[in-house]
Amino acid sequence: MSEERSHALLSASSAKKWINCPPSARLEDGFPDTTSEAAEEGTLAHSLGELKLRKLFVEPGMPDKTYKAALNKIKKNELYDPEMDRYTDDYVSYIQKIAYGYTTTPYVAIEKKLDYSHIAAEGFGTGDCIVLCGSDLHIIDLKYGKGVVVSAEHNPQMGLYALGALAAYGLIYPINQVHFHIVQPRVHNFSSWQTTADDLQAWARDVVSPKAALAYKGEGEFCQGTWCDDGFCKAAGQCRHRMNENMAVIQEGLDPISGKMMSENLISNEELGQLLPLLQLVAPWIKKVEKAALEKLLADETVPGWKLVEGRSNREINDQTKAFKDLIAAGYKKAMLYEQKPLPLTEVEKLITKEDYTKVLEPYIVKPKGKPTIAPESDKRAPYQKNSSPQDDFGGDNQYKEGQPC
Repeated sequence: MSEERSHALLSASSAKKWINCPPSARLEDGFPDTTSEAAEEGTLAHSLGELKLRKLFVEPGMPDKTYKAALNKIKKNELYDPEMDRYTDDYVSYIQKIAYGYTTTPYVAIEKKLDYSHIAAEGFGTGDCIVLCGSDLHIIDLKYGKGVVVSAEHNPQMGLYALGALAAYGLIYPINQVHFHIVQPRVHNFSSWQTTADDLQAWARDVVSPKAALAYKGEGEFCQGTWCDDGFCKAAGQCRHRMNENMAVIQEGLDPISGKMMSENLISNEELGQLLPLLQLVAPWIKKVEKAALEKLLADETVPGWKLVEGRSNREINDQTKAFKDLIAAGYKKAMLYEQKPLPLTEVEKLITKEDYTKVLEPYIVKPKGKPTIAPESDKRAPYQKNSSPQDDFGGDNQYKEGQPC
């Protein structure tokens, strides 16, 4: 998936950014390509999912020796762990339900390069899985990340994949219904949405094409939004438009003489409602600015007024095994130096097989009610149902009380 971004300015994976903020495509393109452990982990999970789907749908006669060799190569990667096997099984099972839900055998394409350059200049992307049967087109995308929950509804990345699929298969299949599917197993998110081929083409004509033309030329208006951060915009910490917009929000709350926050009057509930969506953009922006400044200083560039210093660190034992062995030899009991406690669920999942997870562990897994948090009224989650008291909402008798041991 990283290859898509490195070669396509108007990539499908960054569509949310360049459709909402057209100049960001060229602005961001001036930054070097970077990767992260999370991105590499996602790439590995995609490779594992692709292998399983290829054996199931594309190469059903694949010799076991060939499959096991490819599987072992993936498992030797340092980022592999048993939970990846289980989560990619969830991805494969989801696609099986779609494919086997038809009375006739559907066409299934894996890791298909999809060209939508007739809509966005030089635009293409790679669809994780495409299922075609009759007048139905299914676009299924595996999201292995946990940080941002992705919805299939009106998803521009899925839309561009679908437009590329319509261009590739529209003369062979009488496609009418288009189904978007997001499979994000690590956060138990299985999102789907349905539209028509006609509506998709109208969206391409009225929205995507004009925005793509601006984005390709680096023109149009900058626009700050959630796509700055959940879309991982490389310019998010140095964007001048974002700075001007966020500083204007901050300045509104400052006394023009003292420069301090005004506190003479309490703001109203209505003002709270107006302020929150603005601050939700300001807070992540501040972190991006700090990150940008740190990267400049680490690269031996000058940021006037700022320097690199050593952050806080905690003391540690450089050879704990030997140190504790010497303490025991000095007369201290081993039980005093070690404590036994159960591992967190996420760590246990990495240690056990998927069979034992299903048979042994899964019956014990529950999902407690989450603590209340604020969200816009447009959020699709149901309103929070209060318990009998505010104390219960925050943990009841189990909540931490000052002065008590943890």
